[in-house]
Amino acid sequence: MSPVYLDYNASSLVRPEVQEIMAKALADNGNPSAVHAAGRRARARVETARAQVADLVGADPTAIVFSSGGTESNAQAILSALAAGCERLIVGATEHPCVAEAAAMSGAPVEVLPVDADGVVDLVWLADALARPGRAVVAIHHANNESGVIQPIAQAAALVRAAGGWLHVDAIQSAGKVPVDMRTLDADTLTLSAHKLGGPQGVGALVLKDGIAAVRMLHGAGQERGLRAGTENVPGIAGFGTAADCAARDLDQAMAHVVWRDAAEARVAAAGATVIGGTVGRLPNTLFMAVEGWDSPQQLITLDLAGIMVSAGSACSSGKVKPSKAISAMGLHALATGGVRVSGGWGTTQDDWSRFADAWVTAYEKHSARQAERLSQRVKEVA
Repeated sequence: MSPVYLDYNASSLVRPEVQEIMAKALADNGNPSAVHAAGRRARARVETARAQVADLVGADPTAIVFSSGGTESNAQAILSALAAGCERLIVGATEHPCVAEAAAMSGAPVEVLPVDADGVVDLVWLADALARPGRAVVAIHHANNESGVIQPIAQAAALVRAAGGWLHVDAIQSAGKVPVDMRTLDADTLTLSAHKLGGPQGVGALVLKDGIAAVRMLHGAGQERGLRAGTENVPGIAGFGTAADCAARDLDQAMAHVVWRDAAEARVAAAGATVIGGTVGRLPNTLFMAVEGWDSPQQLITLDLAGIMVSAGSACSSGKVKPSKAISAMGLHALATGGVRVSGGWGTTQDDWSRFADAWVTAYEKHSARQAERLSQRVKEVA
């Protein structure tokens, strides 16, 4: 049987339409700043993509600043807010490390916005924090990269507006999976990444609200309206635009994952897994689960041997298991090293979800039997 790829939240498989448009751009890759015919064709590809990305999130094309990826764009958003007069940062407890670390390295005071047991930000705490002196930039992702839990951005925006603050929304995981509209969310800045949509890796975008100015991240020539120097990655940007166009087209189809995900979720929960964030709104493609006493790397290796590719809710470094940031923030510390994230995408089928559930339940039953046997042996040895 062919392998099953269920790690779209880490990086989507590249869509065939994207591969095709990128191949054409690579074969005719003029410099988009050049005035000759090849340069004009390259510029047209960049501006077409800019409009496609803008359409995905309900923004004006002039609001899009292309970058090397979400990490760079998140850093640019935070630095832009501080340059605009924000004096302190309020960062969600479950934010992606590129946001949390950019905030920590900014030199401004940082407060951590807590989440409840479901992973949803505490709006009462946020209101109290915003009432304290100093204009704040508030960073809240639209959907968590581990659990898929969707945050109440519009309600948070109302609080930030009333306090005269700046709202930054990392929409990298949510765009293309659920509707994302810049105006509805009322964000000052918003970030996207091509490879979460079925586009190439190494391309992202910062989206600016009308009237919002960004700081320059790289110095040199005047590309991206002077906000990011360096010759544009024309093939990557063209692929990003096509991926955004396809994601917008397929948004209704993305909801089909709910039924498939929920069926798999019911099976693993019945076998003993705890579903993380399962009682609140989540991305339709995401299942985040954990068990106590069976660390994530062991689960991933077992599933990989069965031909199922998923991610850990924790990161591994030099063989050591780090607790999941999302699970820990929810207070579920006993489960924090046993998280597994399963995430589908444009190429996923119902059978993929079923095969994952089959493989995990079988593996967990074997793991539990081994643990029971070891415990029985220890009891006999003590006796």
